[in-house]
Amino acid sequence: MAEERLQKFLAQAGISSRRQAENLIRAGRVKVNGRVVCEIGIKIDPVRDKVSLDNQEITTVAEKVYIMLNKPPRVITSLRDPAGRKKVTDLLTGVEARVYPVGRLDYLTEGLLLLTNDGELAYRLTHPRYEVDKTYVALVKGNMGEKALEKLRGGIWLDDGPTRPALVQILARGKGWTRLEITIHEGRNRQVRRMCEAVGHPVLSLKRVRYGPLRLGKLAPGSYRHLEPGELRALKEACRLD
Repeated sequence: MAEERLQKFLAQAGISSRRQAENLIRAGRVKVNGRVVCEIGIKIDPVRDKVSLDNQEITTVAEKVYIMLNKPPRVITSLRDPAGRKKVTDLLTGVEARVYPVGRLDYLTEGLLLLTNDGELAYRLTHPRYEVDKTYVALVKGNMGEKALEKLRGGIWLDDGPTRPALVQILARGKGWTRLEITIHEGRNRQVRRMCEAVGHPVLSLKRVRYGPLRLGKLAPGSYRHLEPGELRALKEACRLD
């Protein structure tokens, strides 16, 4: 078997995405043949070399698993939490495979979250290069006017740089609030919340309802299901994965 990069091997083994695997390597948690490796880009032979994470040997994944979860608020997407808060993986009763979230939803955000052990798919879905759309329904404070809408649609300058233009439409208005639908294809930390706050309309509640071709539909909060074959094909097509 041909050699491959260590972070790709970790992703294919269902440990994490390739980006997260690089962080594990930098943190000194990965060993190859008993030796700690901190160098990004090192290549290994998956057949001959022994790879371990936190001193536990890793083998490649035989079967890929793809799950859609309706994440409730006040559940974290991290796989470990020193504070002992509920994790999204705690909701996957009956799932024996080790899966990890594709991207993140913050603690208070709810809605569609993908979990998988397919590292290559996770990498592409979260990389801005592949421009996979993510759609949210946000309830924001105040009556959002046309000026704020145009700012969101044109791109907002945040503390980590300008955002790409977003697709935004008003769904409803009430006394002191606006409900809007916003579509982005970046994945920055708390991006939608920061964008809305930057135009003077802090988010009161936030829910992701679509990820690429996948729609949350009527999946109940806290529930999950495995993707249908057609959904998986459409998802791979969205990020140009053969």
